Amino acid sequence: MITRRNLLAMTGGAMLAGPKAAFAQAPYPSQAITMMVGYAAGGGVDIVGRFVADALKTALGQPVIVDNRPGAAGMIAARAVAKAVPDGYTLLMAASGEVAVNQSLYKDQMTYDPLRELAPVALVGIVPCIVVMAADSPVNTPAQFVAYARANKGKLSFSHGGLGNPQHLAGELLNKMAGTDILQVPYRGSNPAVADVATGIVTMSFSSIGAALPYIKAGKVKAVAVTSLERMPQLPDVLPLAEAGPELSGYEVLNWFGMFAPAGTPDPIVEKLNAVVVAALGNQELVDKLMVQGILPRPLSVAAFRGFVKSEAKKFGTIVADANLKL
Repeated sequence: MITRRNLLAMTGGAMLAGPKAAFAQAPYPSQAITMMVGYAAGGGVDIVGRFVADALKTALGQPVIVDNRPGAAGMIAARAVAKAVPDGYTLLMAASGEVAVNQSLYKDQMTYDPLRELAPVALVGIVPCIVVMAADSPVNTPAQFVAYARANKGKLSFSHGGLGNPQHLAGELLNKMAGTDILQVPYRGSNPAVADVATGIVTMSFSSIGAALPYIKAGKVKAVAVTSLERMPQLPDVLPLAEAGPELSGYEVLNWFGMFAPAGTPDPIVEKLNAVVVAALGNQELVDKLMVQGILPRPLSVAAFRGFVKSEAKKFGTIVADANLKL
């Protein structure tokens, strides 16, 4: 016989177990996803984040809201995601800085551990730097560039878009590997840094292709090297700096954009998100949009991206330590 006490126990147990069971069985995603970006709207990370948000929305059938939280070199948004509930509904679109560089530059200011508290989900693309010099420079190849820098040791300067960013670190690594002594000159952004190469204020610039290409097409500067191991499709005749000589073998410095989740996010969710991004990077329309921004699509598995992030953090940490950089 079912007594009133038994009935209350049965229904009470169902009330306690029901929501938890329903939550556990709910398919992912079943609600809106937030994509945090640590930079203002309109910048490179924001543009990539919105491309990926559109792809996720289409593939997953849920709204994806881009939440811009600029400041502290991208670390405000990165920390928010690092401390978020690991349920797949809070994601981060990040550049290399807030994940692989900043822990070496801002040791005392870091309030999250990117390698422990952020789970790599998907690499979207890489952004090699371009070495540009004035149009009337006698330098045309990486080998000539290094020879010129050695012959004028202590007399040359390179501009870049900001202290501690990959453009700056690309120049520091060149000095270390090639034994050159090119003075770094920081600017507030890549556009003015390239503009001052054209006018002769600085000798050269390590720049993004997006900033440099208009000046190259206008004949005001010329590209003499790229910092990736392979040539860039946008500049097929420009050789990698790694080909300048044996001492620069393996030289590579990249900025890159990738998606992250809070550490502890279930593997099936991470794999599902990765699969969506990898599939999207097979769409020529998205590829074309990224290429216009100077971004080379680089789809990786979750495991490969995890290894890539660890390797990049180690590389950037070594560059920062060797150059004795402190911010």
